[in-house]
Amino acid sequence: QVHLVESGGGSVQAGGSLRLSCTASSYVSETRWLGWFRQAPGKEREGVASIHTYGQAEATFYADSVKGRFTISRDNAERTVYLQMNSLKSEDTAMYYCAADKGPGTWSDATLYNYWGQGTQVTVSP
Repeated sequence: QVHLVESGGGSVQAGGSLRLSCTASSYVSETRWLGWFRQAPGKEREGVASIHTYGQAEATFYADSVKGRFTISRDNAERTVYLQMNSLKSEDTAMYYCAADKGPGTWSDATLYNYWGQGTQVTVSP
């Protein structure tokens, strides 16, 4: 079983940057899909980015709202997946969750991921 622990959240002004980390308790490379989701108060959980590893290749996927600003990456040796967030906006304020081990279907479908972290809060002030 994979246990996920997020870190790196905090408060930042608009235009600033944060890097989120998610460390897995077991060998991450055994998990092909790793993703980041977020949920703001009163809103549904939405996919932010996901990374799919197949053989020596990787594919990344991003929500339109974060393309060009956020970058997802993984380090199998450290059992960690990262989300680099630049040019942050107030609308990026949310609880951010790491997810792993997705079943068949759309990368941004939260119901397809089998493992979740507890979340890390990101607050962006105007």
